[in-house]
Amino acid sequence: MSDVVVRALTRVLLPVALLLGVMVALGLLVTKVMVHMWPLTVEDSVNRELERERTAEWNAVSLVFSTLASTPAIVAVTALAALVLRLVLRRWREPVFLCAAVTAQAIIFYLTTLAIDRTRPDVDHMDTSPPTSSFPSGHTSAAVALYLGLAVLLVRLTHRTGLRAACWLLLIIPAGVALTRMYRGMHHPTDVVASFLNGGVCVWVMARAFLPEGSYRVRQAAIPRRFLRA
Repeated sequence: MSDVVVRALTRVLLPVALLLGVMVALGLLVTKVMVHMWPLTVEDSVNRELERERTAEWNAVSLVFSTLASTPAIVAVTALAALVLRLVLRRWREPVFLCAAVTAQAIIFYLTTLAIDRTRPDVDHMDTSPPTSSFPSGHTSAAVALYLGLAVLLVRLTHRTGLRAACWLLLIIPAGVALTRMYRGMHHPTDVVASFLNGGVCVWVMARAFLPEGSYRVRQAAIPRRFLRA
């Protein structure tokens, strides 16, 4: 068996399969085991409180965040970011990392929804429900994988401390998406918490596979100087 195949199995396929098992186990825990236990017993009250706080202004803001994490937006931003990374860095490592993280979370999300049948919160739904269950939140996990992945790349590619810190502001987007999906009545709190796990672990797995720590000097040489001085 070639080194490439072994690397793919041990660094990508096996961790992704394990994460899928964890997500399904969490879904069963939420829907079958702890359904009448705290903190799940207070989840509905959180959704009802968010429903009572709805205003026209916040409805508009929530629509923006929800749209940012919709499937067309995620696909478009991922493709555009991968293209820019490829053109600027002149290599495939970073674009493949980003696309792999987003794709992996989508596969795990979809397979988990096939195994876990959870109804949406018992409040007024502001969006049309897709044909998948409430657990986990696809919008949230996609936003985490994409924008956390971008933050990781930008932090690795810049030297200035202030700019590196600013890169983490991208995490405002998945946080806003998580709140938005609950505000709009589409997901329970545990749905979005599980989605942070899905998206975050996918980023970590793909970073280990495609962004080796020893490649810093190569990365530095591959970036035009004007970007390093930014």
